[in-house]
Amino acid sequence: MFTANSIMFIYAESPLHAGTGRSLGAVDLPIQRERTTQYPMIQGSGIKGQLRAVTEKKLDKEEHLSIFGPETSSASEHAGALSVGDARILLFPVRSLNGVFAWTTSLDVLARFARDAALAGIKMNVDISKIDVPAQTALIGSTQIRANDMVVLEEFSFAASVSEQVANIGRWLAENALPKTPEYDYWRKELPNKLCILPEDVFRDFALYATEVQTHVKIDPDKKVVIDGMLWTAETLPVDTLMYAPLNSADSYRKKVTLTGAQILDKLKAAQIQRIYLGGDATTGQGMVALQIK
Repeated sequence: MFTANSIMFIYAESPLHAGTGRSLGAVDLPIQRERTTQYPMIQGSGIKGQLRAVTEKKLDKEEHLSIFGPETSSASEHAGALSVGDARILLFPVRSLNGVFAWTTSLDVLARFARDAALAGIKMNVDISKIDVPAQTALIGSTQIRANDMVVLEEFSFAASVSEQVANIGRWLAENALPKTPEYDYWRKELPNKLCILPEDVFRDFALYATEVQTHVKIDPDKKVVIDGMLWTAETLPVDTLMYAPLNSADSYRKKVTLTGAQILDKLKAAQIQRIYLGGDATTGQGMVALQIK
C-alpha cells in the first residue's frame, strides 16, 4: 500500500523519442501513445529505470536497493518501494504566428492533471470545472500570441479570448512545474503569456499530427549513397514539451533499511536529479529532459 505520493514534471530540452518499435504507418518509428486518447506518453518502467541508474551513486547502497528493489536475479528477495507512473502530456508546444510558439493544452488534459495532483496532495489555484472553451476558440493568458483578434497555430486560426484563469494556471505551472534554476527564469516568465487552452479535439489533433518527424539514413562509405533499406523516419516530441509522472511510494520492504514512503520520496528529492535521458538516440543529443519533483 502506498503511503506517500508526489508528482514529477518532465520538461523536454531536446527532441524526445520514446518509441514503440516498428510501425505499419507512415512513420517507421512512432512514439508511445495512449490507446484511447492518442496523446503522447512515456511508459513508467523506462523512467524508473533511468532514475535507478542516475541515483545509484547518489544514494546509500542499502537505501537504493530499498527504493528501487534488487537486480532481476534477486527479484524474489523483496519489492522496490517506489512506483513511477506513466508520463502524461501536460503542455504541447505549437508554432504560432505571434510569439513564436504557444504552449497548448486542453480541459481534459488539465482535469486529468488536477486529479493526479489531488492524489498527491497538490492543489492547483484554478477550478478547471469552471472553465469553458467554446468551439473554434483559444483561451489565452495574454495578448502575446494574439494576432488581431485571432490565435494562429500552424495553419489554423481560432478566435482569441484572453482569460485571467489561463494566466493563473500559467503562473502556477511556471512556479511549480518548471525547474527553479536560473536558466529557466525566462521560461517561467513566458509560460503565463504563451499558455493556450484549446478545444479538446483540436488539442488531440495537434498532439497527434504536429510532432517532429526526423529522417535518418546510413551512407555507404565507398559509394556515398544511402544503403538499401537504411532510410527511415522517427517521430519525436518537440523541445519544450511538458509532461508529468505520478510518484508513489510504500514503506520499504527491505528488512535492513526501515524507510517510510515519505522518507523515500525525500531521499529521491535530496538526490537532486536535475536532468536525465529518456527514450532513444541519446548519442545524437536527443532525449534530454529536466526534472522537477513537486
